[in-house]
Amino acid sequence: MDIQNPKSTSNDSRCVFFNTDSEDYRCVWILTVKRATGTFSLVGCLFMLFIIWLLRRYHSLAQKMILSLTVAAFFDSVAYVMGESHPEGSLCDFQAWWLTYFDWSALAWVCLITLNLYLNLVREISTKRYDMLYHLMAWGVPLVMASLPLLKGYYGPAGAWCWITADHVAWRFGIWYVPLFSLIFLMICCYARIICVANERMQSWLGTFNPERERRKVSLAEEIKPLKWYPSVYLLVSIFPLINRLHNAFYPQDPSFSLTLLHVLSAPLHGLANAFVFGLDRDCWRLLSPTGIQMALQSRLCDRTRIGEYHPGAVRYTQADLVDLSDDDDDDTNVLFYSPDMTLKDRGP
Repeated sequence: MDIQNPKSTSNDSRCVFFNTDSEDYRCVWILTVKRATGTFSLVGCLFMLFIIWLLRRYHSLAQKMILSLTVAAFFDSVAYVMGESHPEGSLCDFQAWWLTYFDWSALAWVCLITLNLYLNLVREISTKRYDMLYHLMAWGVPLVMASLPLLKGYYGPAGAWCWITADHVAWRFGIWYVPLFSLIFLMICCYARIICVANERMQSWLGTFNPERERRKVSLAEEIKPLKWYPSVYLLVSIFPLINRLHNAFYPQDPSFSLTLLHVLSAPLHGLANAFVFGLDRDCWRLLSPTGIQMALQSRLCDRTRIGEYHPGAVRYTQADLVDLSDDDDDDTNVLFYSPDMTLKDRGP
């Protein structure tokens, strides 16, 4: 069936990784799938951001790190929804830099979440003071990694989006794929060690029932369970892009449609995969019942609590046994009960 038309010709001029005119419908498929998967990730990130805002999950360091990961994955998804593969130029360079920067930022936050859990659990080190250092690493290192190819002029059309061109294969693997899979391997090793230590500690807690100990066991298991999937999902969504880039390196003049399709189907899914891992938190879903959502929205949108200036009224002191308990509660006079035998305790604010 002949499907060539001006639109497909236009797509062929933009989707330059296939060299034949008779099958330029493939370019339309590739770009459509890329936008669709990028959009799914974008929606997943927006869902995560909404839940984090709704449930106020941004107070502890771990929650702040997941929030930062979501922000990085959100902007990473934007790069995949930007549009067609642009020809060489400043716009193409910007898309390539943007994509590299936020890919690295999302990966950096996953690594730091793993490192933070390792330091807390295995090394028993408090990491609250590392907040600024984490941000410096997660936003600073990607800036260096994304800017190096830009300064060298190695960005350009690279398939369904702009990235490091096929003329610089070593830079593709040196900037992204080798560090990516090395870090994934290290994270898997970290989680293996974390799980071993957690199991040892839970075994050491067996014996006489201790409510605090049982609470710590449950908390420990629930904290590790969802976080351990972050490296796994990164590994899953990176396998096909790696295979496709290896094929491009060995057969630069013969790109594979099936591998390219799998590439654009999986690479933009970081945000959606993170949302899936985020959804593994059972406490989160328990709070997302219809009643829980209603109460959370009322708390966020309808809280009219105000702190005003205090105006003391007339105060009188009396013995406790002289007070008439039938006094009306609406009486403007404040009664402070006092007894010589009363011991004052600091009950906090």
